[in-house]
Amino acid sequence: MNFHSYKKITISLLSCFVLLLGSCTSEFEELNTNPNDPTVVPPETVFPGGIRQAFRRIHGHTTRLQRLGLDGGTLWVQHLARNQYTNEGDTYNPDASMRTNNWKGFYQETLVNIQTVVDITSDEEGNYKNTNFEAAAIIMREYVFSVITDTWGAVPYLEAIKGTEGILAPAYTSQEEIYTSILANLKTASDMLDESGATINGDILFNGDVLMWKKFANSLRLKLANRQSAKKPAESAAIFSEILGNPAAYPVFTSIDDQALFVHEARNNGNNNNAWHDIMVFQAREDWSLSKTLVEKMADADGNATDPRITVYANEAASGDFAGKYYGAPNGLPEALASAYINTASRPGSFFTQELTPFVVMGYSELLFVLAEATLDGDYSGGMSAKEYLDMAVTASFEHYGLEVPAGYLAGLSADKETIMTEKWKAMFGQGIEAWTEYRRTGFPVLSTPDPNSIFENEGKVPTRLQYPESEYSLNKSNVEAAEGLNGGPNDKLTKLWWAE
Repeated sequence: MNFHSYKKITISLLSCFVLLLGSCTSEFEELNTNPNDPTVVPPETVFPGGIRQAFRRIHGHTTRLQRLGLDGGTLWVQHLARNQYTNEGDTYNPDASMRTNNWKGFYQETLVNIQTVVDITSDEEGNYKNTNFEAAAIIMREYVFSVITDTWGAVPYLEAIKGTEGILAPAYTSQEEIYTSILANLKTASDMLDESGATINGDILFNGDVLMWKKFANSLRLKLANRQSAKKPAESAAIFSEILGNPAAYPVFTSIDDQALFVHEARNNGNNNNAWHDIMVFQAREDWSLSKTLVEKMADADGNATDPRITVYANEAASGDFAGKYYGAPNGLPEALASAYINTASRPGSFFTQELTPFVVMGYSELLFVLAEATLDGDYSGGMSAKEYLDMAVTASFEHYGLEVPAGYLAGLSADKETIMTEKWKAMFGQGIEAWTEYRRTGFPVLSTPDPNSIFENEGKVPTRLQYPESEYSLNKSNVEAAEGLNGGPNDKLTKLWWAE
């Protein structure tokens, strides 16, 4: 099932009554000041807001208890560790406000706006009919839904953003069914895109480049097909065969120039600023250090870099026994002990905290790691060996930062599952949610033995999902309770998601 059955729908304040009866975003309210006189606004006015709000949550957010990527995934895969407020994610027990704020944000700030663009640009009778724009909005919508379902499991999907049709208590859809629909919709959207067609104005992801939207759609299809392959191997193999067997119809990323990057702007622009810069430089927050787990895999016992990427990921420690070297802080420490690492452990690298450093939505190296794993698992056999794809993936990761792979590095890698996923984890620094998803799916990399002083909650296990917000149990009780059955376990942080191997 897809979302193309809409007739002409105009934007009104009612659109914001989605899932939770929360307030609209300020941007959305400004566009809809009179509920008795709804108006259709140009899609280029709405689309940037939907994209921007999505990446603020996925990458990092300027507001506490909103940072799903920075204070969720990035801590749980031990790329970073907390020096302060360690109970806001680093002890495996995120604050209830984090899950509530991100639930509301994804649905009310992002998906409402993106679906509005789909409605406007697919309207045969309206002024903004634009098949390319419609396809781009569908791709963005499905990408966001992939992040949502990979965070919670079963979620409202088919009925999720139909507030204008009166569905204020939407049913939940299983993760398996969501994946089936996402993969089908991405293919449909890719087929809709036409480089000779209308322009996509207001596109702040690919600047209106239709071919890049097509490459992103197909690369994302491969990633999601690989993610579900342990559960649906035949279907996933068919997707690999279809896309990679017909590059003219289904182009994918072919170099680091093809990556999906969300380009940030200078902070004084006030729109697409880099949250890591805003938090760690402008606000001068000292809450994060590099995790001991990551540093130990990229530097020797004396703090000297063994993997040149650590020189980009981290700044050298400012003081202590490892001053001028690379040193990580343990995850899960109580606040009194964690604060001691503010200056003695390496802080996130200056490259990542610059105003204009882009956020990697999906990189070329990530696609190559997908191909390496799919080849190893037998889901794809039409290309090179798993080792060749692995070597290309690692090389692309180094190239992204303008670095060369050290002599002997590739020769020391073997194309087994643990090596592929560990190298992928290293390459995905800054992509906390994606790295968290891959860890939950495969169990790799093997994380360091916890520090004796760590106080991990959740039975000492990395969260497998976020819990549903409490508001769903008061506003959508029967549906959210049914979702627990779809997930195959209780609404806790230990129930494994559908694709877990």
